[in-house]
Amino acid sequence: MSTSITCTSLSFAWPDGTPVFDDLQIAFGPGRTGLVGVNGSGKSTLLKLIAGEIVPADGTVRVAGEVGYLPQNVTLDTGLRVDEALGIAGVRAALHAIEAGDVAEEHFTAVGDDWDVEERARATLGELGLGHIDLDRTIGEVSGGESVLLRLAALLLRRPDVLLLDEPTNNLDLYARRRLYDAVASWSGVMVVVSHDRELLELVDQIADLHSGEVTWYGGNYSAYEEALATEQEAAERMVRVAEADLKKQKRELVDAQVKLARRRKYGQKMYEQKREPKIVMGARKRAAQESAGKHRILHEERLAEAKERLDDAVEAVRDEDEIRVELPYTSVPPGRNVLTIQDLRLRYGGEAGGVLDLRGPERIALLGRNGAGKTTLLRTIAGELEPVAGEVTAHVPLRFLPQRLDVLDDGLTVAENVARFAPGATNNRVRARLARFLFRGARADQPAGTLSGGERFRAALAALMLAEPAPQLLMLDEPTNNLDMASVRQLTTALESYEGALIVASHDLPFLDSIGITRRLLLEDGKLREITTEAVGYPF
Repeated sequence: MSTSITCTSLSFAWPDGTPVFDDLQIAFGPGRTGLVGVNGSGKSTLLKLIAGEIVPADGTVRVAGEVGYLPQNVTLDTGLRVDEALGIAGVRAALHAIEAGDVAEEHFTAVGDDWDVEERARATLGELGLGHIDLDRTIGEVSGGESVLLRLAALLLRRPDVLLLDEPTNNLDLYARRRLYDAVASWSGVMVVVSHDRELLELVDQIADLHSGEVTWYGGNYSAYEEALATEQEAAERMVRVAEADLKKQKRELVDAQVKLARRRKYGQKMYEQKREPKIVMGARKRAAQESAGKHRILHEERLAEAKERLDDAVEAVRDEDEIRVELPYTSVPPGRNVLTIQDLRLRYGGEAGGVLDLRGPERIALLGRNGAGKTTLLRTIAGELEPVAGEVTAHVPLRFLPQRLDVLDDGLTVAENVARFAPGATNNRVRARLARFLFRGARADQPAGTLSGGERFRAALAALMLAEPAPQLLMLDEPTNNLDMASVRQLTTALESYEGALIVASHDLPFLDSIGITRRLLLEDGKLREITTEAVGYPF
């Protein structure tokens, strides 16, 4: 029997009663499945249910085989040794005891058939680009990206039948991502991966699209899914136009029928008043006319109701992925204007930008480098959050910085109140009109920031910064696509396309950087900041 996951009549709601799934039916078979959907659709919740991390309110989850689960936010105790994080410390200690001459039975029991555990561990670490990490080192000595790969290595060493990966490339530099891509490409069991990473989703065998509590399957990778979805959406939009035309037709026919019936009633009343026929005959005709009119009216009203229902169904099939509209004329920077000057800069936690680096006009700079290279430190220094050890940073225009943590928002305030903090001179109506462009319309603007999904929180933080007073002419973003679904990434791309100021973006997401029209690339490597060419983007940073 092939390993598989089967979810039957699955229901789940959060403690406040918010439903996530209601009678969900889904099954995953052999191969790599990409689970996609907008933020808040329940992708991570579904993985947690399958992994047994949370319990459904109703329904069952059955998994044939052992499950390995890599959560979205990996946290490992920094005091753990690497072999403890890999789950092999006990077997390894028993092996070393046997090698030292201790033949106690418990050591052989602990080892079992796993005599080559150290060799397998080192081989697995090597495949993930972690061959330089000694098994006796502590987690506190490795980077955040390396700790994610260590957690994956621990899963691979267990050889699970089912592997669940939730946004595994978040916080990984490009080098680590490529190692993970290799591991995914070589996986032969059942895999379900939730990700916004397009390159990763190009490696899957099928796509499961979680939308409005239901799953639609598409064969092939993400490109094939996009193509199929675009065809479906074109057909759905055509059906909306057909349904709208039919609804108009049914409304016209109902009005026409009502006019004709009114004329018949008027004619019948006239004949009755003139008494041209016996009263009993005219009464029978009147009753027959009323009965016929009633049937006629009911027929047209039913047709109209059916036309409305068809239109509702057609509209529901068209996905609502509105685009963020940004019209901020005060953010415009003329070509050649000096925006930012960095001179002989030495950063607090290491790293430097020797000489003079100028940012002029509406340039778009990609800040590249491996995890731990100091990109966030550089952005925080430019933003004035950190003092440099030496050198100067001079911003010649208003700037705003959106960190990875999105902690510019006060969770206790609503979206509108958060934006008002950054634009104290703006009226409530002005704030709400601007927020509508960021898809926070009506009651959505009154949601507390602490209740927002990842994508909504990013939109709210971006709105707060871009609508700030004075308007930012330099915008700095740190890993902006982390935790964003594909629709949110497209919305962000659209917003940045219409932004007329200068831009600095730290990101490992090369397709995203290409989509926003990057004009220069700066690489922070070995503590040095230098400019690289477009051709050098293949460098594993």
